[in-house]
Amino acid sequence: MSAKFGPAGNSLSFKEMGYKSSLQVPEYIERMGLDAFEYQCGRGVNIGTEKAEQLGRLAKERNITLSLHAPYYISMSSVEPDKRDNSINYILSSARAVKSMGGNRIVVHTGSCGKISREQALDLAIDTMKKAISALDAEGLGDIHICPETMGKINQLGTLDEVLTLCRLDERLIPCIDFGHLNARTLGGLNSMADFEAVFDAVEDKLGNSRLKLFHSHFSKIEYTDGGEKRHLTFDDKVFGPEFQPFIELVYKRNCSPVIICESDSTQAEDALQMKNYYNRLQSGSVDL
Repeated sequence: MSAKFGPAGNSLSFKEMGYKSSLQVPEYIERMGLDAFEYQCGRGVNIGTEKAEQLGRLAKERNITLSLHAPYYISMSSVEPDKRDNSINYILSSARAVKSMGGNRIVVHTGSCGKISREQALDLAIDTMKKAISALDAEGLGDIHICPETMGKINQLGTLDEVLTLCRLDERLIPCIDFGHLNARTLGGLNSMADFEAVFDAVEDKLGNSRLKLFHSHFSKIEYTDGGEKRHLTFDDKVFGPEFQPFIELVYKRNCSPVIICESDSTQAEDALQMKNYYNRLQSGSVDL
């Protein structure tokens, strides 16, 4: 097995190359030289079962791995029970959709801390996650991996440690390590190989080698302020990080096989290809480590 690379949604080039329909995405991904795609349901799960199945068949024909980003308004840590219950329903609808696509990973935001402590917020998220896992099992969706995501704003629930704590609830939970978010919430804390190694080590220490090998990842350069994440950038940006090379080198050296999704602003497919090309050069031995 090896790492897979793809975009979150479509770059501007999707339309510029003449594509219009989401059913053309697999052809576009293959044409770009990539092998993964994260379907965006941030504003709601609006894809029907038939279309999801069609998309899945077309992706399978091209050996493209599909994942799905669940709605942004999921709040597993809300102090309002109704919002937590609704979050479980959004997770269920996301799982149904990705199952129809032939995928098995949904990326989930866990919520914010609001006016409660981080410890209280995490306790609420843990309880909601347990209920979400039970709901998936009850619907026969136990093979779907929920991937709680590290978040970019400091007041959001989603530090690396918080995400790993959630993932310890069940071995089917796979962390979505968003390195751009981690860099933003630490105000530029991912500068060196040692910084990236600390992330890999934490995942292995908390979750074991098997989940380190198969983790889910988002990567982009992100502008940040004192509060953390402000906006996503492209790999051309020279001010904000993180740089992808140390990350890809660690993926290669540790023999990991993650799904790596690029979330650059409008150039996510092109920037994903930069990462894949560098990874391929490492595999071929044309880059010295």
